[in-house]
Amino acid sequence: MNEASGASARLTRLFEGHRLTPTQRRIAHCLVRRADEAAFLSSVELAELAGVSQPSVTRFAVALGFDGYPGLRRWLREGLRAAPGPGQAAGAGRHPYQRAVLAEIEHLRQLAAALAEPAGTAGIEEAGRLLAATRPLPVLGLRAAAAEARGFAYFAAKVHPDVRLLDEGGSALADRIDAAAEAGAGALLCFSLPRHPRETAEALDVARRAGLRVVVVADSAWTPVARPGDLLLTAPVGTALSFDTACAPMLLGRVLLEAMCDAVPGAQGRLERFDVRAAERGIFLD
Repeated sequence: MNEASGASARLTRLFEGHRLTPTQRRIAHCLVRRADEAAFLSSVELAELAGVSQPSVTRFAVALGFDGYPGLRRWLREGLRAAPGPGQAAGAGRHPYQRAVLAEIEHLRQLAAALAEPAGTAGIEEAGRLLAATRPLPVLGLRAAAAEARGFAYFAAKVHPDVRLLDEGGSALADRIDAAAEAGAGALLCFSLPRHPRETAEALDVARRAGLRVVVVADSAWTPVARPGDLLLTAPVGTALSFDTACAPMLLGRVLLEAMCDAVPGAQGRLERFDVRAAERGIFLD
């Protein structure tokens, strides 16, 4: 684990177990994404980066059990002193591309460890049952998360009779969510990755008002789009390259898809019938 990854993991452990407000989750997310420089940010700088007020940063630190932001920053700096030096850090001397791949491997290890815990598998199984039971199944993912939503919807449609992909924003998005609810939907699946679009949060508010149970696949437990009562599943994104990498969230989506397939009556029969039709039509080359 490199120094930034180690700092991110330490911050994640700090935030776990605290019920943070949406504003506080926004600050927490900003700290994790900037874990390598978090210990050197002033409260004003952190507030500007997170898009919140400076008093909100102070209240955030107090909510975590510190006497104020200076106490949180001291804690962050103590972590730096305890971290291995540059020559000892895992990946030191490697090419930046290789370090990015190694960081993603570490994220997958974290996901595997989470799925080894009973609470981790229980959340996946509960979400799978919710998605299997809802008719129709709306799948939401905007901007950076659109690819994850499209991939899930593509495969889910092979076993679920009514999947509705919501991967474009705009004023019609709320209409499509309301239409799904009126058609009988009981749940909505949302993929949300940094930077989290405002439209995603607004769309989820529409879904909640319509009575839908929201399942969110996101990059952290303090994602700004989730609310109490949502079923939140998390896997970290990589930040070592110019654009985030989402191997762990993508794999988490596939694990959730497997749980949904396990809960859909007759799923295996639908898959077999698709294979027969695909062979008859010559859809695939292999």
